Amino acid sequence: MRNRIALFAVMLFCMRADAQEARIRDLTVEDRAVPIRLMGYGLVVGLDNTGDRVSGGKQGGMTVTSVVNLLRRFDIEVPTEVMRMRNVAAVLVTAEVSPYLRPGGKFDVNVASVGDAKSLRGGVLWMTPLLSDVGGKPMGSAQGAVLTTSGSGGGTVRMSYTAENAARIPTGGLLEADLPKTQFASASRLLLREPDIGTASRIAAAINKDLGDNSAKVEDPGSIELTLKPDDKQDRAALFTRIRDLRVRADRPSRLVIDARDGTIVAGGDITVNEAIVSHGGFTLAVGAQPVADSTARPDSNAVAERQIPGNLSVAPGTQVSRVAAALHAMRAPAADIAAIFEALRSVGALSAEVVVR
Repeated sequence: MRNRIALFAVMLFCMRADAQEARIRDLTVEDRAVPIRLMGYGLVVGLDNTGDRVSGGKQGGMTVTSVVNLLRRFDIEVPTEVMRMRNVAAVLVTAEVSPYLRPGGKFDVNVASVGDAKSLRGGVLWMTPLLSDVGGKPMGSAQGAVLTTSGSGGGTVRMSYTAENAARIPTGGLLEADLPKTQFASASRLLLREPDIGTASRIAAAINKDLGDNSAKVEDPGSIELTLKPDDKQDRAALFTRIRDLRVRADRPSRLVIDARDGTIVAGGDITVNEAIVSHGGFTLAVGAQPVADSTARPDSNAVAERQIPGNLSVAPGTQVSRVAAALHAMRAPAADIAAIFEALRSVGALSAEVVVR
């Protein structure tokens, strides 16, 4: 039994150690592998009376004009005065593709309403040309049923209709033209997805340990210069594959991401709060302040002591952000107020983390 427990402890330790490491391919991108962004303008049709609220005539707008032009391609003429567009929405289409993708390859696309459509739920994107630059040659096209991220009940996230103004089409894009050629084997630098001097130094050290000294050199927190030999392109490609599979320990930044619509909070790392008092709206958060007589304090340093007075919260210094967030949610604090409170804590230095409000 003891041997089993010891083996489990060793396995758990190894799992934690592995979890702290990442492959170089997940942390960097080759200098010639910068993704290419495509864009287009199209129409989402088949909506259930939730499209752009426009009608025909002089004030018809872009949606009516787009539908009229679309029908003319099929030799169909419809007077603009009789057009009703509640089942159509004008959208912008965007996508990001790898420079190594070849004609016939598929990719995901995003669509977003540019009119006053209430929702894109249940719609289908009409075939839309995608360009790499305005006025340029179409590089591909997109079409398909759009998927929105909303709903209620059954464990899904409840969001407002405004969230349904944007949607995705998985594998809805099709590349039809050759992208500018890039030579994978001739890349000479690795670019960090998130520049950090510590991570860059460990990547360079791992490459030098595996391939020999002076194979990699840190240029700056976001770039690592490579000196690979031999010069044969096939061998260089094999070396790149070998480099990309090396594992290094990556510095995880302290970051707090808050969704200002539904109050979802994601905290990276063990982020804690220090002494401060924040009053916002009808809520007051006291970190390190003496609790009032009717508070329910606990000896645990990470315990949250809620005051009986509505809207007041007292916590001990060093309390984890996740506990503070849970307590604010329990007090039914609005998402916007929670975001403002954490922003205030960061501003006064009581929160040593980057706060991202989305």
